[in-house]
Amino acid sequence: MTAEVTRDCTADEPDRDIDLEDDSGAVIAAVGRQIRLWREAAGMRAAELGAAIGYGENQVYKVETGKRIPKPEFLDKVDEVLGAGGKLAAMKKDVAEARYPKKVRDLARLEAEAVELGAYDNHNVNGLLQTEEYARALYEMRRPSFSRDQVDRYVAGRMARQEILERQPLTTLSFVQEEVTIKRPLGGRMVARRQLERLLEVGQLRNVEVQVMPTDREDHAGMGGPLQLLKFEDGSAVAHWEGQLSSRLISDPKEVRIVELRYGIIRAQALTPRESLAFIEKALGET
Repeated sequence: MTAEVTRDCTADEPDRDIDLEDDSGAVIAAVGRQIRLWREAAGMRAAELGAAIGYGENQVYKVETGKRIPKPEFLDKVDEVLGAGGKLAAMKKDVAEARYPKKVRDLARLEAEAVELGAYDNHNVNGLLQTEEYARALYEMRRPSFSRDQVDRYVAGRMARQEILERQPLTTLSFVQEEVTIKRPLGGRMVARRQLERLLEVGQLRNVEVQVMPTDREDHAGMGGPLQLLKFEDGSAVAHWEGQLSSRLISDPKEVRIVELRYGIIRAQALTPRESLAFIEKALGET
């Protein structure tokens, strides 16, 4: 685990096809060059390739110049039409990873290495516990508004991170949710119901503990806001903090210890996992 990972990064990306300063830009640019080379070798113009695969000429040019991230079906169709024998379609995995925002990929890489993860959330259900509908509702209510492509990209990245829930060997996971995140019907009643059902389902996993922090607590160690703590096999740890316009990964041992102390107290102040599942089940019946 590298010692220096502390930094600030933008939480909301601007509306764009792809940011070439993002390291995903190099991957997408390389894929685009390969598509152009195969197209030229086949003696096809961009307009002809677009017509053959059901895309516009401008879309083909944007992919070839690395300005737009190709969807999996685009790569499948291009591979077939250009007779690439699977060489272009094989790039889908790399492209899929590049589709996720950089801050999501950075966090996902840390989560992939973690042997223990703990998180406290006070405004909405933690991203690792969200249903796709709930996640989409959250991104669609952002202001200023995200484009449709941005919403799709963020939702895909969030869902991909949830592999940690059942990845082998199992990662020890704990979540503390503020009571309001259980009772606030974000996305509407049916979205909220399915989200509560998902919490009950995940809460039954052997490696996951979900706790609820009641609103009536007179002493609360989480007043500093949401937090995430990740611990690694070598004994090191980092913390993740996300604010309105930026997020931060913290590796300074002194600061990490403060986050670890706060999270431990938060867990002690919350309902037990058993009490919490009963609380969520009751909320589901009232939703």
